[in-house]
Amino acid sequence: MTATTTALVPRQPAFSDAERLALAGFLAGYRGLTREAYALDLRQFTTWCRARSLSLFAVRRADIEGFARDLEARGRARATVTRRLCTIAGFYKYAVEEELLEHSPAAHVRRPRVDYESHAVALDRNELSALLVAAGLGPPCEHAPISLLALNGLRVSEATGADIEHLGLERGHRTLTITRKGGKVVTIPLAPRTARAIDLAVGERTEGPVFLAADGRRLDRHGAGRIVRRIARRTGIGKSVTPHTLRHAFITAAQMGRIAFDATFGRSGESPPPAVQRTR
Repeated sequence: MTATTTALVPRQPAFSDAERLALAGFLAGYRGLTREAYALDLRQFTTWCRARSLSLFAVRRADIEGFARDLEARGRARATVTRRLCTIAGFYKYAVEEELLEHSPAAHVRRPRVDYESHAVALDRNELSALLVAAGLGPPCEHAPISLLALNGLRVSEATGADIEHLGLERGHRTLTITRKGGKVVTIPLAPRTARAIDLAVGERTEGPVFLAADGRRLDRHGAGRIVRRIARRTGIGKSVTPHTLRHAFITAAQMGRIAFDATFGRSGESPPPAVQRTR
């Protein structure tokens, strides 16, 4: 009988110390959804590299362009490919600045040309009104986020990140303090309908998230998206409606209102009241 032995082969780490430091340092400069998006981009790129036995700091320009062509072959949109390449370029630029790498292989990578014209799904005034009516006939946990998105134009992350402690009253107006994209903290006035809907959604609670999911935890952007789609179907809107669609409708209405406002005072030859001038 012949005895056999099995030698254990040491597993190579996924990243070198320098690569790990560069990844952690680059992502540490961001937070929130921006950090999540960049982490996803780098996770997909590093997975692609490992599948081809490429270390991050041995990557060449041709490899990055090969990654981009692979994304295109899998049907990714041009904007998605461009964003991934921008993230990769930012990562390697950070590594060079921190003297972890001599030069960036992404410095001259070609990026797809992006069409910057907005193709967002739009709701007309009647559709938006019908959606708000349908939301108002439903439970407060649906009516309140729909109102905050459509009547105050918040990003879904700003709405779902709102806390009860940040509700306030200023000069007779109900307000909400939110954290904007980039970490800027601002206080916004709430539309009367939004304030009433939020009061019903909050009920007797005095702290914690304004919006709760069915399991009692904070409502996230995916849950908010499901609410918006459910209300849109209930309304009979055949378009693909998302939380951003409601923000887009708010911004469009605000722009049209400003155009009408400017045109009214322009035709009359009068200046807006001083109080209005201060808010513009």
